[in-house]
Amino acid sequence: MVGDAELPDFPTPVVVTDKRGRSKWLVSIPPETPFPLEPSAYAEICVKNYEVAAHVAALHAHAHKEHAAHYDYYHVDPYFMDVGEAEAHGLLPGTKGRATVHQDAVVGEEQVPMQAEVCEKSMTFVMETVDAGLGKTLLMLWTAYGLAQKEGRAFFVDDSRWAYGKYTSYFHPPPMPKCRPPPRHQMLPCPHHARHLIVSTATVRSTFGGAFNEYYEDPRKMEVYRLKPIFQFARQGYEALFKLSSADDDYVSGRVDVLKNQTEIPAPKEGNGMIIGLHVRRGDRHPYEFQYSDSYVPLDRYSDKARELLQTAYKSGGSENMAAEMHSLMVVASDDPDVYLSEEFSHAVRAQDFIALASKSPSAPASGDHAPIRRFVEEAVGWEGGFFSGMFWSLGRTSVPGTAATHVPPTEAALHLRELVGRAYLLDLAVLGRVSDKLVCTVSAMGCRLLGVMMGWDHAIVEKGWVNIDGDFDWRGVSW
Repeated sequence: MVGDAELPDFPTPVVVTDKRGRSKWLVSIPPETPFPLEPSAYAEICVKNYEVAAHVAALHAHAHKEHAAHYDYYHVDPYFMDVGEAEAHGLLPGTKGRATVHQDAVVGEEQVPMQAEVCEKSMTFVMETVDAGLGKTLLMLWTAYGLAQKEGRAFFVDDSRWAYGKYTSYFHPPPMPKCRPPPRHQMLPCPHHARHLIVSTATVRSTFGGAFNEYYEDPRKMEVYRLKPIFQFARQGYEALFKLSSADDDYVSGRVDVLKNQTEIPAPKEGNGMIIGLHVRRGDRHPYEFQYSDSYVPLDRYSDKARELLQTAYKSGGSENMAAEMHSLMVVASDDPDVYLSEEFSHAVRAQDFIALASKSPSAPASGDHAPIRRFVEEAVGWEGGFFSGMFWSLGRTSVPGTAATHVPPTEAALHLRELVGRAYLLDLAVLGRVSDKLVCTVSAMGCRLLGVMMGWDHAIVEKGWVNIDGDFDWRGVSW
């Protein structure tokens, strides 16, 4: 057996010998280790786990046998021992004192009674990421929630080192189970059959990699229809978690009503025009389509597709169809404020102007019936060109390089600016997701994929309401 003194003082998989002399392996995270670990530490544990598992399997082989290079998603390693089991057998020391944990690290934990039992199985999604974008984190969060429900795991969210600040600055707390989260040192990034699982962008290959897709894609279907089970995981997460803060949700509801009212056909005719949503991602996200891979899909591609969709919908003519076409709207959202001023979108309406990311140009007017309550240019930095990671990490800082790897906590000013960026993005998605009869976007952008989920499978995929103009690609889920 491995004694307390022999255990490493850092998180790592270790090989132990049980009371029967059999070799097992487990993941040792000292209870006093600050939670959560750095993303790189979680990724490293998963890499080392594979090596240690192969070593232990070889020890148990009666003859030389290669460790399988590829396992089913739900393969259970017979030689792995979970943390709780290892503590019960004296192979790990357990909690001698409370682990160093950020206060309220798990969102909504205060809602769970102290006398509640620890969850039998759980999944904790760690919001921290080295990716400045919000879209990938959101899509992973939603998909993880759906997967947790499928696996019968209690679901928790940790926002203690999230670059965008507090989860509750954007959303209502997630639905809480009736059980308590486990001790933090029992939460592991892999193997997937661990009782208490950590999921984050650092573990994307382990959690949502090839084995996940192979297991959950529907082999009886073709093309995008194979992905329906994975799409539905994300949809389940969207329905449970995308509950915007009260002020933002009130604005979205009002904005949706305003836009839909503009499509009403005056009496005596009945019906409504169509709303075509346009999501334009620029900045540091480039298209999949080869000819535009170093630039962006031209704006006229969006406007031309919107007109084509309108003409297809109302091609039969007649006075009612003509009236409906005249009362149709193009509603646009973009990370690049200059897109709103383009000739191609001169007749389009901005999705929202509650929080507007502005360019340095003083001539950039606010669209809509009223001025935005938030319109900011961060000192000499405008948002023309769109969202760039370096610009995000530099917000509110004067001397720190624009990278996530600085390990310098953001200032209060930086967090405030990041919150405005995040809320603007979420408001754009919320409005487009609720008003769009058709949506035109580029699947290379995470926002485009999120909007497909928000529209729902039938509307987006079956009825072809979601339209990708970035190459011949269908909707796809989490990238890895």
